[in-house]
Amino acid sequence: MVSWYDPLVLAQTGVRSIISATIGSQADRRLLDALAAPKVEPSDFSVDAAGRPREELWLDYVADMGDGWDSTYTIAQTVSRPTLTLKDETGTTHETRGGEVLVFGGDEVYPTASVGEYEERTVKPWTAAMRGQRPAPHLFAIPGNHDWYDGLVSFMRLFCQGRHPAGWETHQRRSYFAVKLPHGWWLIGTDMQLESDLDEPQVHYFQEIAKRMREEDRIILCLAEPAWLVAQVRAPKERSYLNNNLDFLEEQVFGKKVSVFLTGDIHHYRRHANAEGRQKIIAGGGGAFLHPTHVPRKESELAEGFTQRKTFPAAEESRRLCWRTLGFVGHNPKFGVLTGLLYLLLSWMQVADLREGGTVTWNLGRVLGAALVNPGVILLSALLVLGLIGFADARFGRGRWVAGVLHGCAHLAGALLAFWAAFAISGAVLPLGSVPQQLLGAVLVFAVGFLLGPTLMGLYLLLSLNGFGAHPNEAFSALAIPDWKNFLRLRIDKDGRLWLYPIGIRRVPRAWKPGETAREPEWVADDKDATPPELIEPPIVIGLLHPH
Repeated sequence: MVSWYDPLVLAQTGVRSIISATIGSQADRRLLDALAAPKVEPSDFSVDAAGRPREELWLDYVADMGDGWDSTYTIAQTVSRPTLTLKDETGTTHETRGGEVLVFGGDEVYPTASVGEYEERTVKPWTAAMRGQRPAPHLFAIPGNHDWYDGLVSFMRLFCQGRHPAGWETHQRRSYFAVKLPHGWWLIGTDMQLESDLDEPQVHYFQEIAKRMREEDRIILCLAEPAWLVAQVRAPKERSYLNNNLDFLEEQVFGKKVSVFLTGDIHHYRRHANAEGRQKIIAGGGGAFLHPTHVPRKESELAEGFTQRKTFPAAEESRRLCWRTLGFVGHNPKFGVLTGLLYLLLSWMQVADLREGGTVTWNLGRVLGAALVNPGVILLSALLVLGLIGFADARFGRGRWVAGVLHGCAHLAGALLAFWAAFAISGAVLPLGSVPQQLLGAVLVFAVGFLLGPTLMGLYLLLSLNGFGAHPNEAFSALAIPDWKNFLRLRIDKDGRLWLYPIGIRRVPRAWKPGETAREPEWVADDKDATPPELIEPPIVIGLLHPH
């Protein structure tokens, strides 16, 4: 799994994010792609190769993959099986078939997009998983924010130029698409870019597609992010962009034809539905680290009567998993190196200030006094506190400054106590002020900073998330949990009903062995603690007239 608190990963991802955001706002790649592929023509899967109307069609939807091998490969292998026999929570057994169409719902690779990262983290696991299984499906993909981190260059090269990565057959020529399905169903995939904005060529494309739809046709709409959920916690400006895009598609382009909204971006399963039977489903469990399900809490504020029906994992389990942040250093040892060096730097600045009359004093009061008058310590301390104020989640509202200041002061107090204790202890066994004593003290300060700094960060994230509903991404990205994965299997039956099978895996395998025959995937699980795929909830069925 990607180590998100590795200082190098943080720096690289931050730089790529800034660059891509700048390029995205100044030179939108989608405008050029629309000029290169001006034709507005949906892919037609409503008929078979002979031109006969299809009676039924199976599809698979996978989002947020390309993180760790275990999680990404497990989902790829499960999707690639010809059939899956699944039990739901009532004990009922359901037979499903692998989809002829595969949809990637955004963020196909982590941490940032590049040809090499796509190949290593996405294409190779899927290629290995599909060996000896069913024929490779037809692939459609929409980009998420991580796909945009190289300006969408690698995404377009892989998915939109008629290539066959992992044996998939690709059809789209833009970063968005329209697919005609049997019995009046349509699959629509959008690209909101990093600015959460629909560009004019994309609007024109979907307007032309909408003209080809009948009044009774229905739509499965794939989005890169769940506007209905993130709008509860984003800043007002971001909320307006998200809501305006969704409202525009619904009201100005497709009308009320949209029966199902599918999205990833948030790495868990969550379903909302209203009394009309319209579904809003988050299924971002294709391989990336788990996101919590016990936030946000204001479920009653969703518009149009949508209420939460199911999450995977359950909110209680999600809250329990958050306690793992107390072991932050075990999950993120490189971050411990960073805090160890920070504590050591704060301490080293004070050594010269503790000499009086040729002797060195390690009285706690003297140490504190020296820190308060040392310009370097004051400057570094101020930068640390300001940085942690900036890190504090906007969900704190007006309390953001308080959270940042308290977090920063906790680290400063930890560094001060570590300095005093380490040098006092080393001074008890070695001559005070000697080079060996100061070197031993430095080692002890670093060791305390390595352990205490991440622990304070973990405690801060635990209190923030479980106490105030803040920092869900920061807390769970630190844990990099590969389990609780999910994807959606869809079926349009001969009567025109749409069946949605939410498939979950509670614990992915950690050990693998080579497949023994060419009819097996390249690697098969060798972990007795892994759990089989299961239905997260009974299938959701959307009928011709009365969805339920």
